[in-house]
Amino acid sequence: MAVLKLDKAHSSISFTVKHMMVSKAKGKFEDFDVQFSGDLNDLDNASVTATIQSATINTGNADRDGHLQSGDFFDAANHPAMTFKSKSVKKVSDDEFEITGDFTIKDVTNEETFKVEYNGTSKNPMDGSTIAGFEVEGKINREAYGLTYNAALETGGVLIGKDVKFTADFEFVVE
Repeated sequence: MAVLKLDKAHSSISFTVKHMMVSKAKGKFEDFDVQFSGDLNDLDNASVTATIQSATINTGNADRDGHLQSGDFFDAANHPAMTFKSKSVKKVSDDEFEITGDFTIKDVTNEETFKVEYNGTSKNPMDGSTIAGFEVEGKINREAYGLTYNAALETGGVLIGKDVKFTADFEFVVE
């Protein structure tokens, strides 16, 4: 059983959401942690908990970030973290898995399934440590978590899409 320590300097979580029905707004979260325990040779029994600090959202626009941190969206002052707690991991192919778990935003929890690609392990030439890498991608319906703020457009449609797509790249030090 391996315990992995997240290497935050080499990890990221980014997202996209439709904006004005014609383009995408993009962003990332600056502060997050992932706890992983399990056997890297048998990921079906792995346990994963991810915690994302909602106030660290960064879309490259301070006004938009402030609005996303407000009660219209994450309400970061009262709900500082989003969490994902795995319930199961299912092998799809040699390096592809599906992870299912409870995802919580603003005290609303829904079961979600995300795609995971395990990139294996490598030796770090700087210190000799073993590094494991994972890529995660998925999509959630923000409205299912009470993030329902929107505005109608004169030309039809809405300001913000309901589907939020994300990608995450995680590098861990195997302890």
